[in-house]
Amino acid sequence: MPRATRRDFLKTTAASGIGFWVAGGIAPRESKAANEQLAFAAVGIGGKGDSDSRDAANAGRMVAICDVDKSRLAQAATRFPGAKTYTDFRKMLEEVGEKIDAVTVSTPDHAHAVASLMAMRMGKHCFCQKPLTQTIYEARLMGEVAREKKVITQMGNQGTALEGLRRAAALLKAGVLGKVTEVHVWTNRPIWPQGNKRAEPQPVPKELDWDCWISRAPMRPYAPGYHPFAWRGWWDFGSGALGDMACHTMNMPFMGLDLRDPISVKAEVAQQDESTGLHDSFPKWSIIEYEFGPRGDRPALKLIWYDGGKLPELSLLEGSKFLEERRNRREKDKKTALMPGSGVVIVGDKGKMFSPDDYGAHFEIYAGAEEKQVEYPRPPAGGHFQEWIDGIKTGKQATSNFPDYAGPLTEMVLVGNLAVWAPGQKILWDAKNMKATPEKPVEGLERLIRPEPRAGYTL
Repeated sequence: MPRATRRDFLKTTAASGIGFWVAGGIAPRESKAANEQLAFAAVGIGGKGDSDSRDAANAGRMVAICDVDKSRLAQAATRFPGAKTYTDFRKMLEEVGEKIDAVTVSTPDHAHAVASLMAMRMGKHCFCQKPLTQTIYEARLMGEVAREKKVITQMGNQGTALEGLRRAAALLKAGVLGKVTEVHVWTNRPIWPQGNKRAEPQPVPKELDWDCWISRAPMRPYAPGYHPFAWRGWWDFGSGALGDMACHTMNMPFMGLDLRDPISVKAEVAQQDESTGLHDSFPKWSIIEYEFGPRGDRPALKLIWYDGGKLPELSLLEGSKFLEERRNRREKDKKTALMPGSGVVIVGDKGKMFSPDDYGAHFEIYAGAEEKQVEYPRPPAGGHFQEWIDGIKTGKQATSNFPDYAGPLTEMVLVGNLAVWAPGQKILWDAKNMKATPEKPVEGLERLIRPEPRAGYTL
C-alpha cells in the first residue's frame, strides 16, 4: 500500500476514537478475539529483549525482529523462523506495520519512547521495558498517546503482577502502619562501570549499526563501554542505578502510598573528577531525598533512595525477624551481611514494613504493627506479560499500563535524577507543568525533563 494511503487510513481510524487493529485489512474492533493469533514485532532482542521476544512468540506469531547488532539478530532469527529482520525499527514498522498487532520494546532507555510512540501511533499495542522512558516528558507523552489510541500497554516491572506486592500495597492502603512518614529504598546497582571518563574512539564493529544504536541521542564516536550493557551509566543513553531499579524497588510503596508527583528532591553523590565529565557519566553512588506532599488520607512524607553501596541505618531493621536471623547466621559465618543488598523499609507511627526483595513481593511487618486480612486484586494467571496479552484479547488494561501507572511511576522515579544532575541543591518540582526550580541556575537540567531528539527521530 502506498505510504500516503496508509497514513491517511491511520489518521481516519485514529479519529474515530475507538480501539482498533491494523492487521492485513481486518476491520477495526475493540479487542482481539480470544481464538485469533496475535502478530508481533520485537524492537531489541538482546538482554531483556530475549525473554520479551520469546514471551511474545509463545503468545502468537513473530512477524519481524529488530536489533542494531547483526550478530544478535542472526542468532535470534533461528528462534523465529520466517520473521523478517531489521536493524532500524522505523523501517521495520513502515514495512510490516499493517501485518502486526503489537510490539515489544526492549532497547537502551533513550530509545524506548521513539520506538514505542511510533508503534502506538500506528495503533499497535505496546509492551516496553522499564524505565518506561529516559526523560519525564517522554513518560507523560507515552501515556497520552496510549490513551488517545486506546491501545493496551504494559511496562516491564514484573513485580506489579506478584501477589505479595499487591498484598503489601493493600496493607499500606489499609493503614496497617498508621501514618507513614519515611520510606527508605536501596539497591546494589550499579553493577556496571560508572563515574568514569569515555574510552578512546574505535572503529565501529562491522556487526553494529551505530547510527541506529545512537537513536535520538546526540551522536558520538563509537567506543567500548556503551554496547551492549554499560550504556546504563551514561547520561545520554541510560538513567543510572535509579532508572534501572527504582521501577522495581519503589513499585510496592508507590502502589501502596500513591507516591505520585514529588514536590522536591535533593541529592548527595560521589565526588567526580572533572576529567570524567560531570554530566557525561553518572556518579558512582548517590543518595536522593524525595519530598511528597499530603495526598488523600496520606500525610506528607519523605523517601530516601540509596545506590552504589550506600545503605540506610541498620537500626531501621531492629525488631525484625530478618535481622534476628541474620545475626544468628553471622555467629556461624562472620561474612554474613546484616543488611541485604537491596530492599525497602517503610516507617509509620504504628510500625514498620520491610522487604528484602527487589520486587516488594516478600515482606515483614514489625515494630508494633501486625498484618491483617485485606482485599486486593488477585494477580493474573500466567504473570506480568500474560496480563498484557490477556488485555489485548479482552480490551482490559494491564495494571502497569502507560497512562495510569507506568507513566506516573516513571515520572516520579526520574525526578530524582534532576537532583543527581545538580547535587546539593534542593530542586522544587511542579509536576503539572513539568517545571524544575533549583536553588541556583543549572545548565542542562532541561534535557532530563524534555530531550531534543536527533534529526531523523521524533517524539
